[in-house]
Amino acid sequence: MMLSRSHVMHRQAAVSAKPLVGKLRTAHVVAAVAGARHINSKMVKQLDGPADVTSFVEDLNVKYEKVHKAFEDNFWATKMNLKGCSSDALSKTKTDYDSFLADPANLKAVKEQLQRSDLSAEQRKVLQVLERTFKCYITEDPAAGSLKEKLNDAEAKLAQARNTMNLGYTDVESGSFKAASSVQLRNLMRVAEQEDTRKSAYEGLRSVGPFVADSFLGIVKDRNKLARLLGYEDFYDYKVTAAEGFGKRRLFEILDDLEVKTRPIMEEARKRLAKEKGESALLPHNISHALAGDTTKATDPYFPFEDAVDVWGRTFAALGIKYEGSVMTLDLCDRQGKYSNGFCHWPQPAWRKSDGTWVPAHANFTSLATPNQLGSGKTALETLLHEGGHAAHFANVDQHSPFFSQERAPTSVAYAENQSMFLDSIANDAAWLGRYAVSREGSVMPWSVVEQLIADTHPYEVFQVRAMLAVPYFEKALYEMPEDQLTSEALQSLADDIETKVQGGLWPRPMLSVPHILADESSCYCHGYVLAEMSVHQTRDHFLEKYCAIVDNPQVGADLTSVYWRPGNWAMFLDLVQQLTGKPLVADAWVAKLKVPTDDLLAKEKQEYEAAVKAGPKSEPGSEFDLGMRVRLVHGDEEISDSQTDGGFQQACAKFKTWVRQHYLEGKQQ
Repeated sequence: MMLSRSHVMHRQAAVSAKPLVGKLRTAHVVAAVAGARHINSKMVKQLDGPADVTSFVEDLNVKYEKVHKAFEDNFWATKMNLKGCSSDALSKTKTDYDSFLADPANLKAVKEQLQRSDLSAEQRKVLQVLERTFKCYITEDPAAGSLKEKLNDAEAKLAQARNTMNLGYTDVESGSFKAASSVQLRNLMRVAEQEDTRKSAYEGLRSVGPFVADSFLGIVKDRNKLARLLGYEDFYDYKVTAAEGFGKRRLFEILDDLEVKTRPIMEEARKRLAKEKGESALLPHNISHALAGDTTKATDPYFPFEDAVDVWGRTFAALGIKYEGSVMTLDLCDRQGKYSNGFCHWPQPAWRKSDGTWVPAHANFTSLATPNQLGSGKTALETLLHEGGHAAHFANVDQHSPFFSQERAPTSVAYAENQSMFLDSIANDAAWLGRYAVSREGSVMPWSVVEQLIADTHPYEVFQVRAMLAVPYFEKALYEMPEDQLTSEALQSLADDIETKVQGGLWPRPMLSVPHILADESSCYCHGYVLAEMSVHQTRDHFLEKYCAIVDNPQVGADLTSVYWRPGNWAMFLDLVQQLTGKPLVADAWVAKLKVPTDDLLAKEKQEYEAAVKAGPKSEPGSEFDLGMRVRLVHGDEEISDSQTDGGFQQACAKFKTWVRQHYLEGKQQ
């Protein structure tokens, strides 16, 4: 499940985990991975080799595509709270999907095909990915299969309950309860002037923990039972091994190194914030306001929400990104009952049939903006860049099976998040702000605001690092907790304890309000953001060294497509990073960025800004460009615009702008 980094922001002992032996990477899979270190970006258009093998592969592809689409259609309907959505239908199609992936007969048949000596190289590659995928899900113990069905049902019911819970805050003036989504509550903590309002918003988010605790604990226990039936230490070990190809021990060796190196930077940043804004700024309901309140007000005019889709499209077009015939459905505005996190899923994975026919992706993509709320425009744009980055990645996987382009295991979490996080990082560059951060009146964000943005945020960027680390450390501790100690009180105490240890104190987003931890697809997932951010900084350094520019540079899109995107999950994440950057993945570039003195960074960014303002964007606002996709803009069951029927991307954007202004910016209620 591809989820927005902007909605994730929010240890200690070394892990004693078993080394990975015989769980995922058999000898021929290791050979396949080694062979993927040098990716040929030119696809063989037809699947050559014995016809009966090609027929076997095509049959599995079609069967997979059918169960995948049925589940994803129900996933979207349920998460968007569409008319007629059903948690029972979601549970059934999830079980059908899981049952197909976990059918031992499929794995056995694939292994038999792999024994043949007359396979073409391309057939062998496809079969190896099929095998690797099935091995992530096979549960030979019947008890494991029954337990998985039980979990699917419990997770679907908890998701529906969480989506429809009565969340909100108490209005300080009237004393009345006001319904608000988790996104709206977090925004209130950033922008509300009255501390009582911010505190009430925080308490609203805190209420999620007690609400989900009892149901979630049952899921935690069953997840661990499932993982141990499959031979893993616990559920975290199972999830990371399936997704990344290495176990929990290796993962936390990497994370522990980053934790140690950034802890002193975090401690210094907390001292600085307290000195600048007072000790009360460190309270969880005040931190966001102390860090972003003034900056948000200053930058908000230059991120009109209604222009966000156009800005995203022009930004990606200037990078040379194409969507290869994809259809994208965007549901961008928040509403009651909608899932509380941005995400992008693919009911139709991109793939190439054995006869060479191209099957373009269909993507469903959501954010949670309230267009008339301060700061929502920038948040929406960052989400568009992030989730649009996921969509670009998966739209460009060009292989002979949809198994290569689906986002679950064995697709690496870090691999998937690297693409989206690299692209949303651009919105913080002065080189981008000087071109694309433009007010409704057509004024470019002035340098004084960019300077303030950098000066206010750079010294505290380490807080993002620590927030990203907190979730995996919490989940690690949670799944290592003895079952007889798993109580509602212990769960909430653990969440607070991890926040305090990793982040230096309680944080504006209470741990148990993070939706990732509840859903099967995104549980034990957030370490991927940390590994991905490492690669983002390493990738940025590579492009800046090679081309001297990222923004409006079409060579960036070309390199991302040929090296990172085209192979899909055939190649290992660490191998791809090394292939593109010429170096193994390390945290050095990230830590170095955190240590750059603010004055030095300002001097560099000012030069970039001045050059950007002089050059202007490659495509002016309202101009046509070709991203190679059809875009549908919706609000739940309502279709707002469609580039196919409305005459193009810009015409669809124009209708969306009109809709936003009518519903949010002219006094009309949602």
